[in-house]
Amino acid sequence: MDSSRKTSFDDRLKAAATAKKAELEKFRARAQANDPASAERLAARQAVGVAREARAAERNAARLAAVARAAEEQTARDAATAAEQAARDAAVEAEQAARDAEIAKEAADDVAREAERKAARDARYAARKARPRK
Repeated sequence: MDSSRKTSFDDRLKAAATAKKAELEKFRARAQANDPASAERLAARQAVGVAREARAAERNAARLAAVARAAEEQTARDAATAAEQAARDAAVEAEQAARDAEIAKEAADDVAREAERKAARDARYAARKARPRK
């Protein structure tokens, strides 16, 4: 039997991970030698990384400012729309009140005309009854 059948999958994964760590440590030890050129390259990489992060932060700040401006403009548009709607509603209510007043006036006029007709009819009836019979 070979040795791969005696070990489990987890054991092989652990062995691969430790081998990977050992290779990484070996590489780091070689790269971190007291070489001024590698230190300079490392510093340059770090400077580039810092500049990249600064640009990303600026872009993020600009994006957030744009979002804030858009939200503010949307709020202003919403407020203007609400004010216009309120004005339209008030105008509709005023028109409805004027129509209601006109209808009420017409109803009162109808009642007054009907009362006048009734009074005239009653007067004719009373006059007819008051006439002497032949």
